[in-house]
Amino acid sequence: MIATDAVSRASPDGNTILLVGNGSFVINPQVRKLAYDPLTSFEPICHLWRSPTVIGVNSTSPYRTLADLLTAARTRPGELTVGASGPLTAFHIGIEQLKQAANVEMTFVPYGGTVPAVNALLGEHVTSAMGDYSIFDEYLKAGKLRALAVASPTRLESLPEVPTVVESGFEGYDADSTYGVVVPSKTAKEKIAELMNWITDALHDPEIRSKLVAVGLYPLGECGTEYGAFVRNQYEKYGRIIRSANIKAE
Repeated sequence: MIATDAVSRASPDGNTILLVGNGSFVINPQVRKLAYDPLTSFEPICHLWRSPTVIGVNSTSPYRTLADLLTAARTRPGELTVGASGPLTAFHIGIEQLKQAANVEMTFVPYGGTVPAVNALLGEHVTSAMGDYSIFDEYLKAGKLRALAVASPTRLESLPEVPTVVESGFEGYDADSTYGVVVPSKTAKEKIAELMNWITDALHDPEIRSKLVAVGLYPLGECGTEYGAFVRNQYEKYGRIIRSANIKAE
């Protein structure tokens, strides 16, 4: 929030840009009174990449599918737990979205990031966890964790046998982390075009793309109005979930 506020007040000369995770960027203004508006205080530049999200359990868990987990949650309301970075993150909202769609009550356990959430899952301190696939990956390969579903719109090439949440019966579900670039509003169109060209060229560079994919980041390169529409849709979607779940900032 400090960085976002600083960029919103920066000179609109194209020399100060903000790397945003669309989760916090559009969530925080809906639960706190802030000096900036994500939809009007900035100009969208480009949607950079998507970081796939996984819902998993410990390999000793009796739950082998997402349906198994949700059925158990339905019969034992509030007893099952799901860990993730939070609160007020894309993962937190993604968990609430799934709970609402499946009509189940699970207890959200917030952690300071995906790494501690996965550590809690490894130690069987939580029933399940949601987080970045890149953090789950080594433990899935080692057989210590089991992926129940991918929260991305499509299956991952590296986990072809794991269905998406959509395939599990929840149409339109998407809880991936995504990142983009914005600049202060009133930045000159020429500067915006220049930044778009630079970023687009970089994301099409084979070496850069391979390095991003190697760390679990999948390039997108959607720029301008297309990225702006995505931010607005995320703002509206998260807002509905936040209001429905009555999520408040502490």
